[in-house]
Parts: sequence; C-alpha cells; structure tokens
Amino acid sequence: MILVSAYFDIKTNKSMAGYIDGVAKACGNSFMLDNNVPPHITILSIEVRDEDMVVENAETIMKALSVGDIYVPTLGQILPGVIYAAPVINEYLMGMQATLYDALKDIEGVSFSKYYQPYSWMPHITLGKTLEPEQMREAFSYLQKSFVPMEARIEELGIAKTNPHRDIVRVKLQ
Repeated sequence: MILVSAYFDIKTNKSMAGYIDGVAKACGNSFMLDNNVPPHITILSIEVRDEDMVVENAETIMKALSVGDIYVPTLGQILPGVIYAAPVINEYLMGMQATLYDALKDIEGVSFSKYYQPYSWMPHITLGKTLEPEQMREAFSYLQKSFVPMEARIEELGIAKTNPHRDIVRVKLQ
C-alpha cells in the first residue's frame, strides 16, 4: 500500500506535531511517534502492482498543483481507535483529491481504498492511532484543553509507505 498525502507549512506542522506528541504523553500510546508519522492529510490510499508507474504519474500531476489554504476547526474520532483534527472540506481539497484520483484511476493494477475516493473521503489529520477506549478518553481530554482551530497551508504533496512512514517522493507545490 502507498499513500498520497498533503503536508503543511512550518507553523501548522509544528502545531500538529505538538498535538501528536501531547496525545502520546497524555494517553501513553506512542504509535504515531514510533512509526515516524508526520502531520499530514491522506489524499489517496492505493494498492498497486506497479509502484513506479503510479509514482511517476502522481509526481507529474503533483508538480502541476498549487499551494492552498484550509481551515482546521474541529476534532473527531474514527472508532475504535483514531483521534484527529478535521479540516473543512473546501474546493481546494476536493479539487486536489479529484485531480489525483482521475490521473491514477485507469492505471492497470491500481486499487483505491473505498474510504479515499471522491465523495467518500473524510479528510483528517491523525493525532493518535490504535488507541484503546481509555486512551481515547485521555487523548480527547488533552485535546479539549489544548486544541485551537487554525488556518493551515498545504505546501507539499508526497507519496509514502506506512508503518513505519517512509517517503518515496515529496513535491513542493507552486
């Protein structure tokens, strides 16, 4: 599996990394830190036979995309064990995701997660993962006290493997 993800400006990255660290300290679950997961929004999750073909096509499209602004006002959870910060879905986010999906969908041997396709995608910035019920409560309690809604800028797109996170390619947006 490979992920196509959006990465943030320095200020947003620092804030989100602080929340990831704070969640780990508050609940004792360091999955995000142990797996070197940087603050990001996953745009597409792809199972692929020919990784090089997907990387080449995606990189070409990513180089044509622009920096964009989003608003991250709230927190959420994906049960059973994920806590996240949630951006408002705007034209910029939907357009980026649709453009990348359209560019890759016809490559032979490519399969997209049903949760990362246009109009079935819930963009989120994971702050804690694999949390047990008590850890979820502790993480949410910490975030209730510390999370501040923010404007964020997406400045890079990348392709990575997971667990642990390993970048394949990163592209700075125009």
